[in-house]
Amino acid sequence: MAQQSMYSPAVEAGSINKMVRNTYSLLGLTLLFSTVTAGVSMAMNLSHMVALVMMLAAFGLLFVVNKKADSASGLGWIFAFTGLMGASLGPMLNAYAALPNGPSLIMQALGGTALIFFALSAYAMSSKKDFSFMGGFLMVGLVVAIVASIANIFLQIPAMSLAISAGMVLIMSGLILFDTSRIINGGETNYIRATVALYLDVFNLFVHLLHLLGVMNDD
Repeated sequence: MAQQSMYSPAVEAGSINKMVRNTYSLLGLTLLFSTVTAGVSMAMNLSHMVALVMMLAAFGLLFVVNKKADSASGLGWIFAFTGLMGASLGPMLNAYAALPNGPSLIMQALGGTALIFFALSAYAMSSKKDFSFMGGFLMVGLVVAIVASIANIFLQIPAMSLAISAGMVLIMSGLILFDTSRIINGGETNYIRATVALYLDVFNLFVHLLHLLGVMNDD
């Protein structure tokens, strides 16, 4: 009797299921850690300049995380990265919390982010569709949004800022489908890198959804 191939569908499905479990477990832990560091940052009333420095440091760590993703130290680096990302939100969250309906806006943004993430992830997992065809379009959209954001630092056009946030919500929603699809279809086999991708999708989705809600509730 021929020996069963070690790359049988059952083995492959088991590997993918393990990848999904590891990724979503780590994602949950990193989001929780980011929430804690954001709360500490708010309590310390850190300045926007400090937040900017932490954001830049976090993006520097992003390269380290990707480089160390295949080693045991990768777990430590991803918590350092997500901790700084969460802490960098402190000043922005304090600014929204100071508004008359600020705490409500923050909770609405959190709820909306969770709803969008879970709905899109569930759809990608249940349908098992390959959304890799969206990669090029999403990358172009992301580059355009980043360039527009940099331009608007100098232009200070409220309508452009609103359009950028609306576009980023759509792009991040598309990236959730894209990144989840890569995980369940074997396009990404490292759960640390997969977690980073989904974390950034959720992080940016929350930030821009909060901005949209803030604008719509600005009377």
